[in-house]
Amino acid sequence: MAKSLYLINPLADFPSYFSAEVFGAWGFAPATSMADLAIATVAALAPGDFEVRLCDENITPVDFDVAADFVGITGKVSQWGRMKSIAAEFRRRGKTVIIGGPYASLSPDMVRPHCDVLVRGEVEDIAPQLFADLMSGGWQREYIGTKVDLRISPVPRWDLYPNDRAVMGTIQTSRGCPFECEFCDVIEYVGRKQRHKPVDLVLRELDELYRFGYRTVFLADDNFTVYRSRAKELLAAIQEWNARQTDGRVRFTTQISIDAASDIEMLEMCADAGLTHVFIGIETPNEVSLREAKKRQNLKRNLLEEIQRIINYGISVDCGMIVGFDNDEVDIFRRQYDFAMATAVPIFSLGALVAPAATPLHARLAKAGRLVEEGAEIAATPWSTNVIPNKMTREELFEGIRWLCNSIYHPAAFEQRMLKLIDTLGSTRVPLFARQEAHAAKPRPVGTDGARMLQRIRHLGPDEESASSRSCGAIARPRARCSAACSNIVRSVTCTSAPGSGTRPLCRTPIRCGTGNCLARPSVGVLPRPLPDHAAADGAATAPAAIPGSRQGALR
Repeated sequence: MAKSLYLINPLADFPSYFSAEVFGAWGFAPATSMADLAIATVAALAPGDFEVRLCDENITPVDFDVAADFVGITGKVSQWGRMKSIAAEFRRRGKTVIIGGPYASLSPDMVRPHCDVLVRGEVEDIAPQLFADLMSGGWQREYIGTKVDLRISPVPRWDLYPNDRAVMGTIQTSRGCPFECEFCDVIEYVGRKQRHKPVDLVLRELDELYRFGYRTVFLADDNFTVYRSRAKELLAAIQEWNARQTDGRVRFTTQISIDAASDIEMLEMCADAGLTHVFIGIETPNEVSLREAKKRQNLKRNLLEEIQRIINYGISVDCGMIVGFDNDEVDIFRRQYDFAMATAVPIFSLGALVAPAATPLHARLAKAGRLVEEGAEIAATPWSTNVIPNKMTREELFEGIRWLCNSIYHPAAFEQRMLKLIDTLGSTRVPLFARQEAHAAKPRPVGTDGARMLQRIRHLGPDEESASSRSCGAIARPRARCSAACSNIVRSVTCTSAPGSGTRPLCRTPIRCGTGNCLARPSVGVLPRPLPDHAAADGAATAPAAIPGSRQGALR
């Protein structure tokens, strides 16, 4: 007799820089920034005699009345609160609940009491036994997967997923990262030895995403460029694949480390293949803090020059920013602001240092008695941390981070960085991807909704109107690189989540301007209202002289 499985990707416990709650908050149909790879992959591992349904709660509500034999729940630490509540309701209704994913693997003792079956680690090699046991009714309490050979990873079941409300498709071409940043839990989960999917499997997955209408794809690697020869082999194949497409080409976004900026061939190949946007964990300009965190790949570099070099080659950049390292004093907030304003980077995912479970940082601070139970271990939580800072109080940390966030996301400051991005993107070399003509793809509804949201920005107030108008006007100016800018630029604008919300989320959405189609992923982060004194009379952004209520002299 066939069995049935209901797989759920829950909502996060709060909006983040990489989610898309802004769609629903502004009255559009709910959407997600990235199609969820986990539930689609598990669905592909299920045998043919299992009926599988998928639920991405970012798009559709959980059906607690579903007629399924088993309920599978995945998620990260940022989803743990919702994971628990969903599991509790299904168990109350008599369903067998299976929980797996990153949080279950990193914090099994926390998860075990909330499920009937716990799945730890990577699932591909244990899936046959797991599904056989579920079919027979003799399942184990716990299954532990290994670090698998990615040749056995299946093409995800995107035919079961609500693709029309996901801005980007998702492909993971590798797992693992060779670096050893003290605060990062990725290497504790998938290891420091990076494993790679065969190129032909990546292209098969691209074919599927293309078939379902995606024209923007997130390469969900922890560090796409760290193994240079492999990355270049894959980029060459992607460039050839992209050139063959007849219904619009695909733009890509991924995560890299700053050391890629020293390899000019790598930058050219990335841009030529259609990689138009990258995220880089810059973290801090404080070299002592970088050494403390073992973020060695960021040391002995001019970070500002290397970020700009990537942009000059036609790839826009978002940066991660962390405050609260052991060697950070209260002047770090001004230093971070000055650093941000010296870049052409509109988006910084800003947060206090947190110590996730299973990381070396967590072990070190627990031994020192510097963890608090009520604090969050989720990066970029607005604003919380489970860490007791070393050279400032928690109150100074939170007040400083609010000041910093309000400062860098004041519309005038945002506009200044945005205009610099538009002016310098592709200034050294216009990518082949941007120079080649291609048939435009049919607009997707989620992209159309994003464009409509963007049009509303100018109505939020005079500062937003100025930032929106001047940025769009700069793109529309006829100049040699305008087509490249319109092809590659990440459209980043400040907006509100809902009338009267008292928050200022960050929203990146597709926009069609007069000279091309500018695509990007949407994003939303809850940000406090900006301070009123950032805009100088000439429109240039200026930071306040001090953080109110802190050691003000240190910031003058």
